[in-house]
Amino acid sequence: MNTSAEILTFGRAGVDIYPLQVGVGLEDVTSFGKFLGGTTANVAVAAARLGRRAAIITGVGDDPFGRYVRRELNRLGVDDRHVVTSSEYPTPVTFCEILPPDDFPLYFYRRPTAPDLQVSPADLDRAAVAGAGLLWLSVSGLSEEPSRSAHHEALAARAGGRTVLDLDYRPMFWDSPAAATAQVQKVLGQVTVAVGNREECEVAVGETDPDRAAEALLDAGVRLAVVKRGADGVLARTRTERVVSPPIPVTPCNGLGAGDSFGGSLAHGLLAGWPLETVLARANAAGAIVASRLECSTAMPTAAEIDVLLGGGDPNEER
Repeated sequence: MNTSAEILTFGRAGVDIYPLQVGVGLEDVTSFGKFLGGTTANVAVAAARLGRRAAIITGVGDDPFGRYVRRELNRLGVDDRHVVTSSEYPTPVTFCEILPPDDFPLYFYRRPTAPDLQVSPADLDRAAVAGAGLLWLSVSGLSEEPSRSAHHEALAARAGGRTVLDLDYRPMFWDSPAAATAQVQKVLGQVTVAVGNREECEVAVGETDPDRAAEALLDAGVRLAVVKRGADGVLARTRTERVVSPPIPVTPCNGLGAGDSFGGSLAHGLLAGWPLETVLARANAAGAIVASRLECSTAMPTAAEIDVLLGGGDPNEER
């Protein structure tokens, strides 16, 4: 039986500490929930919820939160065999404020560094990287050594299949936007898919207009460019196809994690070989469902819940 991952993600994992009181600043919050977090962990969970064999390359600390991350990954269907445990750096914790409809500030506790950025080339299982049907990388992993070199090693190990770069630009991880641009430009020619919003596209290729950004990404070597346009939906372009998927209105609770849910569903749809229009519609629905829920990883929808939303129903009614 084939036990290699269909979807292998490489990047951040940690613990999200989310207020259980919506619309309240952190200084006044009195109760919190603890959840698995980190963008690539969330993408892996999202894919697993849709039935894919998912695994993650990341790092955690040798501490209770690190044990929690491993336990939650397994509980939520993600293989943790490639998770590296650091004895030097603690598992990162992220706080957020939930101020609907569109204000969700994040506060990262990752200093002086985080274990996921200490994953080195020596930690990689190159056969697992090469054998994954789809490899999902995040720009954040290029921000620091030895993670940067490990990402280049992972790209070099790929002889086929789909490789996705999430343009996930977080300014707090970089010295400057220019530093991020330089690193992104080095890898765009080695990935088949790039995904990002307007601001992330500006960092990657200097364009915020969705069509010009997509064109620049295609010129850089990707085969599929996906540009998130916020309230205007999502644009996807190949050399022969242009698809716009409109947003799906929901009552927002917490917008954090919606992009990761979109990503997990995107990866699932690409592996399934669906038409691009179907892939985007279902990814949009997956993101909308998570935006309507409090948490991220444990909010990732099933295929049946996506069907409910696309059919005009409320997937939260029986939750």
